[in-house]
Amino acid sequence: MTQSALDAEHRAPARPVELAEYNWQAHSILVVDDEEGMRNFLERTLARRCGMVQSAADAEHAAALMARLHFDLLILDIALPGKSGIEWLHELREHGYTGDVILITAFADMETAIDALRGGASDFILKPFRVDQILNSIKRCFERAGLARENFVLRRELAAGLGADPTGLVGHSPAMEQLRAMVRRVGQMPSTVLLLGESGTGKEVVARALHQTSPRAQRPFVPLNCAAIASELIESELFGHVKGAFTGASESRNGLFYYAHGGTLFLDEISELPLAMQTRLLRVLEERRLRPVGSERELPVDVRIIAASNRDLAAEVEAGRFRQDLYYRLAVLDIVLPPLRVRAEDIPDLMRHFMQQLSTQLGVAPLPLSHEVVSRLAAYAWPGNVRELRNYVERSLILGCFPPEPSSAPAAAPALSAGELELSLAEVERRHIERVTAASDGNKTEAARRLGVSRKTLERKFADWALEDAAVQRAGRRA
Repeated sequence: MTQSALDAEHRAPARPVELAEYNWQAHSILVVDDEEGMRNFLERTLARRCGMVQSAADAEHAAALMARLHFDLLILDIALPGKSGIEWLHELREHGYTGDVILITAFADMETAIDALRGGASDFILKPFRVDQILNSIKRCFERAGLARENFVLRRELAAGLGADPTGLVGHSPAMEQLRAMVRRVGQMPSTVLLLGESGTGKEVVARALHQTSPRAQRPFVPLNCAAIASELIESELFGHVKGAFTGASESRNGLFYYAHGGTLFLDEISELPLAMQTRLLRVLEERRLRPVGSERELPVDVRIIAASNRDLAAEVEAGRFRQDLYYRLAVLDIVLPPLRVRAEDIPDLMRHFMQQLSTQLGVAPLPLSHEVVSRLAAYAWPGNVRELRNYVERSLILGCFPPEPSSAPAAAPALSAGELELSLAEVERRHIERVTAASDGNKTEAARRLGVSRKTLERKFADWALEDAAVQRAGRRA
C-alpha cells in the first residue's frame, strides 16, 4: 500500500463509527508492522483518539515495549521479519497475555485465517482496509474488554452480597464528618491508603468512597478479603496464572490486578497474607510490574492499592508476622475508622439506610423507628459495630418488629469479681472467645460470625493457645 493510498484512506470519512460516543482516551495500542507507511498511518489515525499509541517494526522490538508499558490492544501484521505475527501471537498467549489482538495482512487464505483465530486473534483484517474497518474493530475490542471487567466486578459484588451497595458515608456525627472530610481530601491523591479500625466499622464502604472521589472513579473497584482465600491460591488470585502453571490450571486466567487496571484494588484483612506473599506484593507495589504464576513475562500494572486491617499492624511487625517494609509502603496515608459506640447519634441514619436497602431485598415494608427504640439501641455497646447493626436491622425486618436483644446487654459493665480483676486482657479475650464458640456448639464459622472476625483469625487464636498450653505443660513437667 503506497503512502498516497494510505493518506487517501486516512482522509476517508469513518461513517459507521460514532467516535464521540466512546471514550478512547483511557486505552493504549501497540502497532506492529514492518511497513513504515502503515505504522505512520495507524499512529496518526489513532494518536488523536487514544491515550497512548506506540509502534514497532518487528516482534523483538514490540516485546521490549510490552515489557515496559501496558497495552490494551495489539494491531499485529502477520508478515513480519524474523518471527511471524502468528508465531509471536502463539507465544504471547502461551505466556499468559490475554489482551485483544487484531491481525492484519495483505496475503491471506482460509488456512491462515483459521490459524490466526486458533492462536487467539480477536479479529482478522485484510489490507488494504478502510479507516472505518479498523476503527470499528478496535471499538469492538475495547467495548468487549470493558464489559468483561464490569461483569467480573459485578459477579464478585453479587457473590459477596453487595449488589449495588452505595459508597456514600452515612451519618453526621463529629467523628463521621471528620472521616468524610478526610475521604474527600485523600481520595484525590494517588497514594496508597491503609484503613484501620475494629471489625465491622465499614472499611470497605470507606474504600469505595475513596475510589468514588478519586480520578479513577470511572474505572473498576475490585475488593478482595485476604482471609477468605487459601494461602496456596492467593498469588494466582492476585496475579493470574498461565495454562499448566500448576495442577488444575487447565487454561490461562487473569488475576485481580488485571481486572483492577486503571482503578482501585482493595485488600481487606491484609494482615492475613502469608509472609512470602507479602514479599511479592511489596515488589509489585514498588516496581508496578507483576508476573503471572508460571509465566516468564512481567506485565506493567496501574492500580491504586487501598488496604485494611482490624489488627494493629505495627504490633504484627514487632511480632514478626508482617513485613516492616510492606507496612511502611502501605501506611503512606492511614485512616482510623471510629467504632459505632463513639458515634451513637448516627444510629437512626444508619438504621433508615439499612431498612431502605434491605426492605427492597427482602420484599417487606420498612419498620417505623420510634424514639424509644432509638434510645434503647443508643445505650447498647455494639461490639460488632455497623455490621452488627445491619444484622439487627435485617433480623427486625424478617420478624416484623425490633427485638430486645441488643438492649438486653447493659450499657454499663457489671461489677467484676476479685478473680476477674486479676485477669489480663488476653485472658479475658480467650474466655470470651471460648464461651462464644461453646454457645455456637463448637461451630467456628458461626462463632467467627458472632465475634465479627474471620474463621482464619479464630483458628489462629486457638492454635496459639494450644502452643501456649503445651509450653506450660512442658515447663511443669521439667519443674
